[in-house]
Amino acid sequence: MLHRLEKLLLDLAVVAVLGLGLLITAQVAMRTFLNSAVPDAIVMVGELMVAAIVLPLAAVTANRAHIAVEVVSNRLPQRAQDALLVFGTLFGLLALAPLIYSGWREAHEALVEGGYFFGDLNLPRWPGRVIFLFGVTLCWIRLALMLVRDVGRMRRGESIPAAEPVHRVEEV
Repeated sequence: MLHRLEKLLLDLAVVAVLGLGLLITAQVAMRTFLNSAVPDAIVMVGELMVAAIVLPLAAVTANRAHIAVEVVSNRLPQRAQDALLVFGTLFGLLALAPLIYSGWREAHEALVEGGYFFGDLNLPRWPGRVIFLFGVTLCWIRLALMLVRDVGRMRRGESIPAAEPVHRVEEV
């Protein structure tokens, strides 16, 4: 179930990036040829960037595909590398907790008070806040599951695979 949800969010992030490209292209074309602009383009770009960045977090985490510098850690024994992976996962859980709390407060406030961005379209604030909260919370859940699985592997004396391709790139 979690895998399918991560795949859906990954696909939605792709749609957000495509939307960003179309919106920016339309904005530039309208400025160049019509001396006009897309109403509230800056607000829409900001909200789409939140979706493009936050929605794929859980899928990236599941693949252990975050940017990492492994110059020193790759030279350590396998058991030490596994301990560093578990430490990094635990640190990620702790680091995301205040973001989830803050995201909850922001999303709740935006939903309850019905905040809007000032502009031509008066776009609501809640979609970006809810997307942020959902994406970060799903990433936290993925990290928690990985921590349980990785600690179990360490207790059994197994090594933790550095990269588990859960979400594969499909070739066309």
